Amino acid sequence: MIIEAQDLTKIYRTTASEVVVFENLQLAIPKGRLIAVIGPSGAGKSTLLHLLGGLDRPTRGTVLFNGSDIFQMSSTELSRFRNRHVGFVFQFHHLLPEFTAAENVMMPRLIRGEGRPAVLGDAERMLERVGLSHRLDHKVGELSGGEQQRVAIARALSGSPELFLADEPTGNLDHRTGETIFGMIRDLHAEKELTSVIVTHNERIAVQCDEVWQMDAGMFRRE
Repeated sequence: MIIEAQDLTKIYRTTASEVVVFENLQLAIPKGRLIAVIGPSGAGKSTLLHLLGGLDRPTRGTVLFNGSDIFQMSSTELSRFRNRHVGFVFQFHHLLPEFTAAENVMMPRLIRGEGRPAVLGDAERMLERVGLSHRLDHKVGELSGGEQQRVAIARALSGSPELFLADEPTGNLDHRTGETIFGMIRDLHAEKELTSVIVTHNERIAVQCDEVWQMDAGMFRRE
């Protein structure tokens, strides 16, 4: 298994209340699978994705990546893990508006300290792969919503991650554009030999994945 969760629990506590998102979740994802996670709002889908990718820490429990507990890492080690092993795409693209499409795609590898010339070449090839070779030097504000999400996908995959996590990647797009973007994600999943987990409300997208996991009230059901 490339990623496993054992007794995974997330509880948000304030002085006045306690919200249990889920308790004692168990899951295991084999390498190369494309998993859709569906369910009602508030079921904990996004929280689960953040925990699997090390963006948030659980209240208790473990997440194993290739057998190693990521939450035994220091904050610096966890940041390095995310940069090198995980590609994230969100409903809101979170691109940096002051930079071009190519510069946004370059960013994860520049953060690693890699040289700009080689990184630029790879970013240009990645943008060509997602159909944006004509937009390399365009700023974010000059791109359509679908184009911005293509840049976000290219950025997520620029560092050759093993794990791809997407949270409602088509949620802000019209139906036709959303179908196109998901088709691209599915193709890249196969080409890059990724293990992918996609949170979506779109059942037409979910049924195109290898497995569909229904999440409700902190519980999983495989469909």
